[in-house]
Amino acid sequence: MSNPGNLKYTASHEWVKTEADGTVSVGITHHAQELLGDMVFVESPAVGRKLKAGEECAVVESVKAAADVYAPVGGTVTEINSELDNAPETINEDPYAAWLFKLKPDNASDVSGLMDATAYQAHVDSEAH
Repeated sequence: MSNPGNLKYTASHEWVKTEADGTVSVGITHHAQELLGDMVFVESPAVGRKLKAGEECAVVESVKAAADVYAPVGGTVTEINSELDNAPETINEDPYAAWLFKLKPDNASDVSGLMDATAYQAHVDSEAH
């Protein structure tokens, strides 16, 4: 599965989508869910929580392992995807539709500093060797 070109990416395998209202949706990439395997649980950050860029803020748990999810940019959590409470496997089915949480960035320009799809793919490829 290729990485959508309209998203930004982090070295820790989160994807970021800027929404029309200025918030960003955050999820884990296809590569991340593939490494983890079948998702069984998602622990989301609390709505209203202030996050620093790179801060551990959520956990995705699979049959193989649990992995921390990191804030791609600093900001405040505005919403969580509560549908994942009952259907964490949605992440495996379509990782780019199954967002984990949304946040309002402290500085919207921070998002443009994240990797584009090409740079992220190069990062994934470099990890594989």
